[in-house]
Amino acid sequence: MLVNGKWTEDWQPVQAKDEKGGFVRQVSSFRNWITPDGSAGPTGEGGFEAEPDRYHLYVAYICPWASRTLAARKLKKLVSVSAVEPALTNQGWRFGDYPGSNRDDLNGATYMHELYSRADGDFTGRATVPVLWDRKRRTIVNNESADIVRMFNSGFGMLADTSVDLYPEALRSEIDALSERIYPSLNNGVYRAGFATTQIAFDEAYVGVFEMLDELEARLANGPFLLGAAFTEADIRLFVTLVRFDAAYYGLFKCNMRQLADYPNLTTYLKRVLDIPGIRDTVNIDHIKKGYYSIKSLNPNGIVPKGPDLSYLGL
Repeated sequence: MLVNGKWTEDWQPVQAKDEKGGFVRQVSSFRNWITPDGSAGPTGEGGFEAEPDRYHLYVAYICPWASRTLAARKLKKLVSVSAVEPALTNQGWRFGDYPGSNRDDLNGATYMHELYSRADGDFTGRATVPVLWDRKRRTIVNNESADIVRMFNSGFGMLADTSVDLYPEALRSEIDALSERIYPSLNNGVYRAGFATTQIAFDEAYVGVFEMLDELEARLANGPFLLGAAFTEADIRLFVTLVRFDAAYYGLFKCNMRQLADYPNLTTYLKRVLDIPGIRDTVNIDHIKKGYYSIKSLNPNGIVPKGPDLSYLGL
């Protein structure tokens, strides 16, 4: 991680634990917002006006939080993008030549942490993805996926595809309420299970994951998407977890009560989302498997399984 802008120790997946030995996720540090006129957003400072060719998105295909932003970017037809290599190194995310990855031609960085140090010479913490970068000010705008999805939806004004609205005003309260329930039990719940350091922490997370999957299976018997006919950011948040479930969370994270393939409504839903034009392009199962199984604390020998067979999803 970085301490006062300097790399000091090897990358570790767990930086903090609660009193039960449960995984605690790092809070995002850069929270500025792009807006149509450059005014300040809900957090941070102003000065980040929506302009053509000004902003760039850095992602990892293995990361569900980064993939949220990839999906929103694709649907709204916005900004250039670079992807790091899938395998986590001792210095975290690295740019390179692995198929589907890029070198950092924009800033010339080898590791993602170099961009954090460039943006804030005193930064302390992990260099996470996604990162939304400002070419003009040569700094990080935001590294919180939820913020970036909202910015892509409305922060770019007429520069974005206005035919897509991922956060329609009439559904905002429902989207927020549903997302606040799905996140701790499922989106982050699989991580709480995978990175648990005590049995009690694992058991609690494990139960929550499958309780939520059971609930969503029942919910999706009544409509094509979570809130009916409209595809919203709530669906993006769910999709990025579901598409990784059998490939990574079932095996490596020990969430093995049931596979996603055992849920007919969730399986049909996942296929439906993958069929939305552009969404399939945001999924790279090779990166997902290579990346998760490179986590040394969970898989010290780095062996990547051949399965599971995801051909029924076209993946």
